[in-house]
Amino acid sequence: MAYIGKEPIVGNFQKCDAISVVNGQAAYTLQVSSTNVTPESANHMLVSLNGILQAPTTSFSVSGSTLTFASNLITGDVIDFVMLLGNVLDLGVPSDATVSLAKLTATGTKDATTFLRGDNSFAEAGSDFTPNFLAYQSSDQALASNTETRLVLDTEVYDSDTAFTNTSGNYKFTIPSDEAGKYVLYFSVRRSNFGGTRWYANIKRTRSGSETTLVVGEQKGGADGYDNITNFIVTDCLVGDTFHIITLHTDSGSRSLQSGSHSTFFGGYKLV
Repeated sequence: MAYIGKEPIVGNFQKCDAISVVNGQAAYTLQVSSTNVTPESANHMLVSLNGILQAPTTSFSVSGSTLTFASNLITGDVIDFVMLLGNVLDLGVPSDATVSLAKLTATGTKDATTFLRGDNSFAEAGSDFTPNFLAYQSSDQALASNTETRLVLDTEVYDSDTAFTNTSGNYKFTIPSDEAGKYVLYFSVRRSNFGGTRWYANIKRTRSGSETTLVVGEQKGGADGYDNITNFIVTDCLVGDTFHIITLHTDSGSRSLQSGSHSTFFGGYKLV
């Protein structure tokens, strides 16, 4: 490539410290600022002895930080200088603010909405809130008195990772592979014109075969009517955890829930 003016110098050029000749000695240690240095090879060196440049590999060799002449030097010989010409493809240290993003080998898409992560990939800031899901009842569900009953949530509004099961007897959300993290889970359960001394609904988690109640919504007393129990939780989730909603009422006889996308539903999404 042609340059206008002086061509830039690229490399790691170093002048070694002065070396005193020892009578009858061929090997000498190479140092820069009193610190041993190791040249790439003899061909990456300029060595002047008694005012004459020496031929690499024939007049001298190098091993590690040791320079060895082809024959022993004697009193009166002078090692004028030793220059190290840098390493193969050694471009030196770039100046500040000179490396562009185009020079990086990062993966992903670089734009105004992404940032460069520690694994050298571009990612969107924050979360895309997936996996996410929302399911609801398509028809009223009958509830026996004083019996915990799993909600029938047979209709999906969305299910980004196909992680919600809406088949008979299941109706649960499962944390997919590689998607552990903090999740927001929420629900609403609407009674269909019944009262009772107690009515509650909660989120149940099953982890490694053990079931745990995470959050409860409850009402006590009240005349027959239509109202909702709603609640939510932010919780740490592991791969394989499953979540479902149960409800119970203490009214006499069988009662039912009111169905519909705005009445009885269960949803959630990954926060981080």
